[in-house]
Amino acid sequence: MATATMRIEAELRAPVAAAQLVHYRLDEPADNLQSEDASYRLDLCLTPRPRNARACYPQRWGRDRFERLGKVFVVPPGELLHSRSDERGEQASLLFQLDPSAMQERLEQNLAWDARYLSAGLDVRDVSIQMLLMRLAEEAKSPGFASEMLVELIASQLAIELSRYQQRIVNESSSGGLAQWRLKLIDERIREAPSMPTLDELAGLCGLSVRQLTRGFRSSKACSIGDYVANSRIELAKEMLSSDSSIKAISYTLGFSSPSGFCYAFRRASGETPGQYRQRILRCR
Repeated sequence: MATATMRIEAELRAPVAAAQLVHYRLDEPADNLQSEDASYRLDLCLTPRPRNARACYPQRWGRDRFERLGKVFVVPPGELLHSRSDERGEQASLLFQLDPSAMQERLEQNLAWDARYLSAGLDVRDVSIQMLLMRLAEEAKSPGFASEMLVELIASQLAIELSRYQQRIVNESSSGGLAQWRLKLIDERIREAPSMPTLDELAGLCGLSVRQLTRGFRSSKACSIGDYVANSRIELAKEMLSSDSSIKAISYTLGFSSPSGFCYAFRRASGETPGQYRQRILRCR
């Protein structure tokens, strides 16, 4: 299997956790087995993932069942993960390892990971979890006073947020949220260029009325489908900004009426212009 060259650029350690800023170089499309680990492993991608990054739990699922990897994913202790992608390139990530004893001590329980949790863990779109990991990335880049204590505190918060994330998955199943296959269809359609989908189109795709779609989606994702589509389009823009395509071409590919409209939407969502974002990810390579 193809392997990535990994370079650790910064590291923070505490008794129950460790955070690493890593840089990957892929000389060919990835096809890797990540060995079983005794810790929780969280991955926050700081640059766009390679095209069609996806993963499978071969000991739990059929070996042909691969699901998309999101900006953040979590691998529970003792699980073997098979990951793939379709392009060469470079990537920067924050890797965070959390000792299960931290879960046991802080929550008085260990989280159970069945098939639905494993699937949901490959694309964790939880804002609280993402923000905590981003804070760790910032600290790893520029360590300050009491860095080890900060890692311990964030580890405790992440243990709580992972438990809450699981509970939300349970609540979605019993509160009329959309089935995972419908959510997956929506994600796949959003990622198709050049136009963004309409509510009517997504409702037809899922075999639901617009009312059923919007209510079920909000129950599943805790946000409106319009906000989700807008945010997904920005994430897709970030992936495209890692290529050689011009900002003008990207704006029209994503269905914006003008490059200025694209730049305004991107800056409002990310805090920087497309050009600034492109320069920053190029510096990470």
